Amino acid sequence: MRRGLALMTVAGLAGALLATPAAGGERAGDERPGGPADPPVWSACPDDLVTPVPLECATVQVPLDYDEPDGRQIEVVISRLASTDPGKRAGVLLLNPGGPGGSGLTQPAEMANLGMPDSVLDRYDLIGMDPRGVGRSSPVTCGFTADQPYMGNIPPYAPDAEAVTEHAEVARQVAAQCAEHDTDGRMRHMTTANTARDIDRIRELLGEEKLSFYGASYGSALGSAFATLFPDTSDRVIVDSNLGATSLDRDSHRRFGLGMEKRFPDFARWVAARHDTYELGRTPAQVRAGFLELAARLDDAPVAGVDGALFRAVGFGGLYTEARFGITAQLWQGLTDSDKSEVRARLRDLEDVQPEVGGPPAVAATRGAASEPSPYDNAWSSYLAVTCNDTDWPEDVATYQRDTAVDRKRYPLFGGAGANITPCAFWHNDPVDPELEISDEGPENVLVLQNLRDPATPHAGGALARDRFGDRARLVSVDAGEHGVYVYDDNACALNTTTRFLLTGELPGTDVFCAA
Repeated sequence: MRRGLALMTVAGLAGALLATPAAGGERAGDERPGGPADPPVWSACPDDLVTPVPLECATVQVPLDYDEPDGRQIEVVISRLASTDPGKRAGVLLLNPGGPGGSGLTQPAEMANLGMPDSVLDRYDLIGMDPRGVGRSSPVTCGFTADQPYMGNIPPYAPDAEAVTEHAEVARQVAAQCAEHDTDGRMRHMTTANTARDIDRIRELLGEEKLSFYGASYGSALGSAFATLFPDTSDRVIVDSNLGATSLDRDSHRRFGLGMEKRFPDFARWVAARHDTYELGRTPAQVRAGFLELAARLDDAPVAGVDGALFRAVGFGGLYTEARFGITAQLWQGLTDSDKSEVRARLRDLEDVQPEVGGPPAVAATRGAASEPSPYDNAWSSYLAVTCNDTDWPEDVATYQRDTAVDRKRYPLFGGAGANITPCAFWHNDPVDPELEISDEGPENVLVLQNLRDPATPHAGGALARDRFGDRARLVSVDAGEHGVYVYDDNACALNTTTRFLLTGELPGTDVFCAA
C-alpha cells in the first residue's frame, strides 16, 4: 500500500546566479527564428479536455533548442477563451498554473468560472498552455510505474542520516531511469528560460506586440523569467504565490518546512474549535502536540501503509486550502484509531479534492503491478526535468544529511523532508542555460501577489521577488493562508488591486497590505 501511495507537489526557489539577457531576451549568441510562422489555427479542443466553458485549441511549433532556431521543432498546444467583447479587446493574457509539470490548457475556463471579472474577460483573450514536455506538448517520460518506491516531488521525511542514504539510492535509480527514457535528448532542453522563450514565440505567432502574463506557484518563476528575458514585449505581469526567483532550487524545497510552520496554526485553530467533532485537541497547542506524537507513533507502527513520513507529507498537502481541512482531520482520526478502511477512504478523498494551482500535492491510493504506468508519470518527469536543469544541485549525500538534521530541529512539523536528497543530485545532463536571476532593469509592470501564510510558497518568496525586481514591482501582501491569491482565494482588496492593474496597467503607488 505504501509504495502505491503517490505524492506530488509544487516547489519554490530562492537564489540564482546573475545571467544578464541580451537585447530582445535571448541568451548571448542567440538568433531568433526569422519572423513568425503561420498563426495558430483555432478549432474545438479535444473531447477529453473537460472545461466549465468551451475553449478553442491550437498547436504551434517552437524550436527544441533556441541555439538552433531553424533546427528541430517541437509541438506546443495552447488554448483560448476569446474576448467576450471584441470591441474592448486590448491583447492577450497568458496563464500558467504552476508545477513545473502542471497542464494549463483548462486554466482559462477555470479562472473564468472562479470569478475572473467580465471587465477582464472583455479586455483579454485568455491563453492557456501545456508547457513544453507537459501533457499534450511533446510530453516527456521517465517511465514511472505504479508500484515504484518513490513518493514524488516532495522528498520523504528522514529521521536520521541512514535514512538519507537509503533514499539516495531511490533518487539515483530514478535519475538513471529518466536518462534511459530520454532517448531523443528532449529533457535537457526543458528549462524555465526555454519555456519563457516559447511564450514570447507564441506572442509572435499570435501577432501581438506585447503579452500579459499571470502565473501562480511555479508559474511565478516562469513569469519572472519572462519579465526578465523579455522586458520589451512583456506587458502586465502578475506573479502569484511566489518562489522568489526564476527557477527552483534546494532553498525552495527547504522553505516547505517554513510554510508548514506558518500555516499549521490556522489548521490547529480550526480543529480545536471542532474538538467535539474530531477529538484532536481542545487548543491549538494540543493539536500541534498530537500531530507530532502521531507522526512518531506511525514511524514505529504504520497504519494502512501510512507511516510518519507519509503522514507529514499528507498533512502538508492538507494545508493548501481550507476545503481540505475536514478531510485531513478525518484522516487523522482514522490513523489515531488504526481504522484502515477509514484511512484508505480519506486518502481517496484527498486525491479528489485538489487545490487549483501549483501542481499541488496529489495523494493517490494507486496499487498496481510494475508494468502499470503511474498516473503521475508525465507530471513527475517534467517536474524533474525542469527542476534539475534550472539550477546546479549538490551531488554529495553528506550535504543532504547535514541539512536534514538542521531542518528537523528548525521545522519540527515537516521534519526536514524538504532538505532530503532528490534525483537532481544524480541528473544525467548539465544545464543548457545559465542560472537566471530576476532583473530590476525594465518597465514597472510586475505585480507580486502573496498570502502571508501560504504553506507551499511562504511570504518570504513574495518578499524576495519584490526585492529583486526593485522599482519594477509592487508587493500585495494578503492576511490569508491559501495557496493562490487572484480569484483562487476570496480577498476583496487583492481582487480589486489586481483587476485594476490588469485594466489600467498602473501599479499601486506603494506596496499594499490586504487585511483578512
